Order: sequence, then C-alpha cells, then structure tokens
Amino acid sequence: MATFAYSARPLAGGDIRSGEVELSSKDEVLAYLHKQKLVPVSVREKQAQFTLSFGSGISTRDIVIFTRQFATMINAGLPLVQSLDILAEQTENESLRKVIQEVLYDVESGHTLADSMRKHPRVFTDLYVNMVAAGEAGGILDTILLRLATFLEKNDALIRKIKGAMIYPAVIFSVAIIAVVVLLIFVIPVFQNMFDGAGIQLPGPTRMVIWMSDSLQAYWWALAGGTLILGFLLRQVYRTDGGELAIDGLLLRFPILGDLLRKSAVARFTRTLGTLVSSGVSILEGLEITAKTSGNRVIHDAVMGSRASIAGGETIAGPLKDSGVFPPMVVQMINVGEQTGGLDEMLTKIADFYDDEVDTAVEALLSAMEPVMIVVLGVIVGGMIVAMYLPIFDMINAVA
Repeated sequence: MATFAYSARPLAGGDIRSGEVELSSKDEVLAYLHKQKLVPVSVREKQAQFTLSFGSGISTRDIVIFTRQFATMINAGLPLVQSLDILAEQTENESLRKVIQEVLYDVESGHTLADSMRKHPRVFTDLYVNMVAAGEAGGILDTILLRLATFLEKNDALIRKIKGAMIYPAVIFSVAIIAVVVLLIFVIPVFQNMFDGAGIQLPGPTRMVIWMSDSLQAYWWALAGGTLILGFLLRQVYRTDGGELAIDGLLLRFPILGDLLRKSAVARFTRTLGTLVSSGVSILEGLEITAKTSGNRVIHDAVMGSRASIAGGETIAGPLKDSGVFPPMVVQMINVGEQTGGLDEMLTKIADFYDDEVDTAVEALLSAMEPVMIVVLGVIVGGMIVAMYLPIFDMINAVA
C-alpha cells in the first residue's frame, strides 16, 4: 500500500476537495475518485518519511468494542448522532475519540455515516465503510455492525495466529546471529592470539573461522551497510507490480510456510467476501474490496480475475480454478454456492473450515521449524567451536 494525495472536483460542481487515501496504485486512486463522483485534478504518491510511526494508535480491539457498543445503541433505538456523542465521551483511546468526534461533526453536517467514516481510511477500511453503507441503505445498521465486530474479531485472531507462528523461528534465528557475532568478535581473537604465540600450522577450518572474525571486525560497517541496502532494494522491488507478484508467488511455493500462507489467504478471502455479500454489498464491489485485503498479490490477481469474469456474465469459480491458487474443494464449494444462490453461507462454511486448517498448519510449521532451527544453530555454533579446537587436538597429539 502507498499513500496518495489527491485533489478533485465534484461532478455536480463546487469547490475542489483535497485528501489522502491509502491504495496500491494510482489507477486504484482514480477508480476510488470515480466511485465518489469526483473528477481528479491531481494525484501524487506521497514519499515515505523516515520517522518512527506506530500507525493510527487505534487497535483492532478498540474498533471491535466501538462497533459492538455502536450496534447496541442503534438497536436500542438511540439516534445516530446521540450514539456517536456517547461513544466519543466514553472512549478511552484519545486517537479514536478524535476520529469519532470528526465523524459526528460530518454526520451533523448532513453527510451519511459511511461517507463520514470514509474520510478516515486508516481507521475504517473499505470493507467497513461499504458494509456500513449497505446497512444504512437497508435499514439494518445494527445488524451490520454486529457482523462487522464478529468479522473483525475472527480476522484479528487469524492474523495473531500467523504472527505467533513466526515468533519462534525469529527468536531462534536472532539468537543464532547474536551467538555467532559474539564468538567472532570476542572468543575467536583469544584463540587466535594463543595460536600465533604457539607458532603452529592451522587447519583449513580454523583459518576460515579466523578470516571470518578478522573480516567482521575490520568491515562490520560494510556488512551492516550492505544489509540495509539489500533490505531497501528488496522493499523497492516489492513495491513494483512485477516484484510484488514474484515475491508473493515465491512465498506461496515455500514448503510448509507456503501452505500456511495459502490457507490463511483462503480463510481471509472467503470470510471477507461472505460477510460483504450477506450484508447486501454487490458481488463486484465485494470482490474488489476482498482483493485489496488479500495480503498477497497472487491472490489479489486471482480475485480480480473473478471480478472481471462476473462483470462479463460468467462465474466466480472459473478464474479461481484457473489461477491454481485456490484448492479444488474451495472452488467446487464456491461453484455450488453460486448455482444454489447460497454463496454467502457457503463462503462462511469455507472460512470456518480453513480457520481450523490454519491452526493445523501453524502446529505443523512449528513442529518442523523447531528441529531444523536447532540443527542449524548447532551446526553453525558447534562447527565454529570445533574448528577452533582442532589445533589444540593437534598440539596434544604432538606432545603425546
């Protein structure tokens, strides 16, 4: 995602409006403005600033609580303005309070709730705004808000599962790097001085470890700089369409990890689309929103292919099958859902099933990672230690 600053003029005439929106490309910004019935005057991507950022300071849990309380008040018959006013007063998160107050001001000024929320894309996603719009149009805003809260909770649980699976390998990898650096900088030079004083011929593995130690101490700045440059270049490549597609496709082909990413993407896709369709959002709008929230370019392209297929009068299942990304069972169930008119229910069933599959995939990943990381750590650290003790063994044998 990138942040774009835009200025546009309403089709009906009036003053030029300016704002910012987070989308993947300039074309998506133009499409967004078109849907808002705005004529673009200028659209430019804002350059990333090298500052510490902690997002909007509003967690998913804050949004869930806000949404559930909002639904309860609307269901109890409280007016929209009064509900927002109460929520703004009782919300503990200062950032969210300011957003609610701005939404309240816009609603009092005559804007719809959805349009008022759309001005805060960092807090209210396209999915959230479109579901609220469908709820307002159908007079079932309280029901839609409850669905939204449930969806956000389940989606957040899915994300936490994926992040949790990455913690253990990341910790082990970090420990391995720290251990190697400590050995090379502090331990190896002690052995090197001892061997220099003894004046003995060093074995090949020992000379290699000493060379690594000398190189790290002399050129640590080059290694650190090279790592930063490589990370920057990878980030720039990933921001291109081709680079993003190649890297995301490679991730899906990784053993075990790729299976986990695929299942989590399927779960997110089916739950998001099912929630949107059951809430009255059009299938074309739902597919577009779902594609943006997929988190993987390969999945995004497959979903957008389905959207083009639907626009051409065909089915969703065909392009999903052709993409090779979605499992055959998912494609068949979606096909059945289309034919029977129960697509939203079928998508929810698939999402529930793949939530359990993600749990299984996380356990499989951790089970496979643990021995692999231990072996890698043992080989690297143990190999360095053995290499430094080889000359000592030779000295003992010579004395004996």
